[in-house]
Amino acid sequence: MERITYQDIPNGMFENLRTIEDSIINSTLDRKLIETIRLRTAQLNGCAYCVDMHYKELKHFGETELRLSSLSVWEEAPYFSQKERLVLAFCDSLTRLKSSPISQELFNDLSSHFSKEEICYLTLTISQSNTWNRLMKTFGFTPGHYKVSE
Repeated sequence: MERITYQDIPNGMFENLRTIEDSIINSTLDRKLIETIRLRTAQLNGCAYCVDMHYKELKHFGETELRLSSLSVWEEAPYFSQKERLVLAFCDSLTRLKSSPISQELFNDLSSHFSKEEICYLTLTISQSNTWNRLMKTFGFTPGHYKVSE
């Protein structure tokens, strides 16, 4: 049951977050990669609402059941590309923040596949997804009802 309904949310809050979402979607990052980041972040944070949403979005973009079911164990799954593995490692590291900085090695590896602008958008995508996860877990939105927009 929702603790905070959509109508209870302060005016402008979701709209401002949507502006950031539009910036991410309009970046040069691949949409399927963005949704993969979002699903992985939701898995790490245990956000059922967001897992439901991003699973459905990835299905809409043609992701396979095998990769979807293996995302939670991506380090052991051989069917993620090196580029995807770096993004997932970055996602895991940035979501599970520790007192140490993101390693220089990981940043250098990302730099071999992404421009600095794209790394900025990867960081924003992960951070924004963490924000959404925390909001949904606090508000108590019910998973299972998300419908993909055409």
